[in-house]
Amino acid sequence: MKEKLKHQLLTIEMKAWLKHRNGTSDVVRILPDDSSHAAQCYQIYTAYGEYPGYLGRILFDQEGCWIYDGHDLDIAEQEQLANFILRPVERRYN
Repeated sequence: MKEKLKHQLLTIEMKAWLKHRNGTSDVVRILPDDSSHAAQCYQIYTAYGEYPGYLGRILFDQEGCWIYDGHDLDIAEQEQLANFILRPVERRYN
């Protein structure tokens, strides 16, 4: 499976529900960014509002491991977004 993930870049914007520990949730925009040296990189923004807030980015390496570059999301929120990003890619090959 990892071999297939290495070369697959999503090229479309995605939206996801982000659940917070306090029970609230928000919709976030996930935008592919090919300007990074990572195998895959996604910029994360708030989805609604006149001026979308930047929440950071998630970078994936050649092995499919990820790291969050930002300060606004806790670990559970980072994991939610990483899993959301990876799931659509994995379904394409099943």
